[in-house]
Amino acid sequence: MPVLILASTSRTRQNLLRNAAIPFESRPPRVDEVAVKDALLADGQPPRNIADALAEMKALRIRAPGFILGCDQVLDHDGALMSKPASPQEAKAQLTMLSGKTHNLLSAAVIVEDGEPIWRHVATVRMTMRKVTPGYVTGYVERNWDTIRNSAGSYALEGEGARLFHRVDGDYFAVLGLPLLPLLDFLITRGKLDA
Repeated sequence: MPVLILASTSRTRQNLLRNAAIPFESRPPRVDEVAVKDALLADGQPPRNIADALAEMKALRIRAPGFILGCDQVLDHDGALMSKPASPQEAKAQLTMLSGKTHNLLSAAVIVEDGEPIWRHVATVRMTMRKVTPGYVTGYVERNWDTIRNSAGSYALEGEGARLFHRVDGDYFAVLGLPLLPLLDFLITRGKLDA
């Protein structure tokens, strides 16, 4: 029997839960992320609140008994929100903008039970990208487009994207899209998992 329902079809998040031996079921939430982000940005909400609100909204969209886990990830570059790239050209522009600079990657997780949020966590990871050449950026995007098209900031640290970075300060699992250790703490404390 699943311990929770993951309101996501992300293969990376599924692998993290599977590798941590958390029984789960995956269901796609129906959320217009772009419209929600635009509305929250128009309201003046900071990136942290946007990640949290999207994670909660995704969990609330799944109607089922038990714990429902919603997740979202946004990139905060000097107070501006950076999302998943819409095209290879946008991915190149994002990586060029981040080259040689430090940004924050925010990874939010919310658990909902009976239509009410009962747990939430937003992890912040400081990411310092090395100065990369335009030629490398072009080749990186061409080689990795199928993976990075689903990544805020146009990189996947678990693959070749590691070469882009000089320093990463924070939770590696959060970089992958799920603050796994705080989630495990919650599930163990609630008696849903043994430890």
